Amino acid sequence: MTQSGSARPVVTRFAPSPTGFLHIGGARTALFNWLFAHHHGGKALLRIEDTDLKRSTPEAIAAILDGLDWLGLSFDGETVFQSERASRHAEVAQRLLDNGHAYRCYATTEELEQMRAEQRAAKQPLRYDGRWRDRDPAEAPEGAPFVVRLKAPQDGETVIEDAVQGQVTVRNAELDDFVLLRADGTPTYMLAVVVDDHDMGVTHVIRGDDHLNNAFRQLPIMRAMDQIEGGWPDPVYAHIPLIHGSDGAKMSKRHGATGVDAYRDELGILPEALFNYLLRLGWGHGDKEQFTRDEAVALFDLANVGRSPSRFDLKKLQNMNGHYIREAGDARLAQLVAPQLGSDAGGEAGLDLLTSAMPVLKPRAKDVAELADGARFLFVQRPLPLSEKAATLLDDTARTLLREIADRLRDSDVWTTDSLETDLKSLAEQQGLGLGKLAQPLRAALTGQTTSPGIFDVLALLGRAESLARIDDQAANGHNQA
Repeated sequence: MTQSGSARPVVTRFAPSPTGFLHIGGARTALFNWLFAHHHGGKALLRIEDTDLKRSTPEAIAAILDGLDWLGLSFDGETVFQSERASRHAEVAQRLLDNGHAYRCYATTEELEQMRAEQRAAKQPLRYDGRWRDRDPAEAPEGAPFVVRLKAPQDGETVIEDAVQGQVTVRNAELDDFVLLRADGTPTYMLAVVVDDHDMGVTHVIRGDDHLNNAFRQLPIMRAMDQIEGGWPDPVYAHIPLIHGSDGAKMSKRHGATGVDAYRDELGILPEALFNYLLRLGWGHGDKEQFTRDEAVALFDLANVGRSPSRFDLKKLQNMNGHYIREAGDARLAQLVAPQLGSDAGGEAGLDLLTSAMPVLKPRAKDVAELADGARFLFVQRPLPLSEKAATLLDDTARTLLREIADRLRDSDVWTTDSLETDLKSLAEQQGLGLGKLAQPLRAALTGQTTSPGIFDVLALLGRAESLARIDDQAANGHNQA
């Protein structure tokens, strides 16, 4: 049977298990599904695979939905919760059972453990040996518990023309009759995925290549149901290589942040930067690096998804984030930065000040945290604490110079960056100093640090009264070291 999913309107699905945050690899899978569906004018659906009730939590579900929303990935239709569909899964298992494509297995736990022990001793693959495949169920003790197993094909081979991996072949003899329904009547993952994909009309299964082996177990279920009732075509498979850390190992907590929420909340990454970075992580379009959302939809295809694992590079992400910070609106950035700077920054006046500061802060920052650090001096209360380096700049000579700066600035009629630059350059010339020699102690007095935006921008942002008060504080004693 050939894969026929491409003949139908495209429907993709993202199907995370809600056992924690939205993993960075899951976010990329969601993105690729979303882009492929939108590129083809189709639908991208969301299914929460919450059948592991012990590990699935409302908090995890909320975290996944929040992460998708932050990335701007809105899925079509109602979210499907797999746990609500158990009766439908069992119904399909019964159809397979009734039509000879599945059977009841009464093997006890002890028998299965002995079987595996014998296989280990003989250095054989661990797989179910089919002991109940052709036995009469009447041979089982009355009322004995059983599982339902798929009667998988034993001869020949299964071939998948994967849209990313190419042609992949597995001999059917390597597969076993796996469980469809457990002894308590609950469906297994393999069965539930196939039934849900069919019922949701999924045409393209785009997922991590750690699921490639699952495809060879899931296809026999589809093909058996297609024989029974028709209308169960194979999907088009596209198994995407996993994301690795910088050392080439599978991405994990030891590589740093692994959840989308951490990139937002702890690293200060903008959603459009992570969207763009994940897009380029394993997919490319020539040498182009930055893509608008519309460009990504227009250009995305599976043919340009690589077969090798991608390496996550935090520095590249931060560089891309710096690009998007420079493009972002000042008022939006002010709203993102304000929560990191205390209550003074959150009011209307604080937000206005932050917004006006963004044009001079953005060129220096690669994330929201750096924006906040750059803006912190605006909201520090007097007397200003000084860093150790800043304190060393404010010796007696510097305090004398600060008093002269204050006198000159007090006489200024206009308080703009241009007028301030003119006044201070004039003073520097009178003192026979380079502007830097004058700016260094002034920066320390105004910000408490040795680095900041341009000194004239700092003066303009702080305003006349606050600037002069800070200069006077340090000119008087200069010993408020942090």
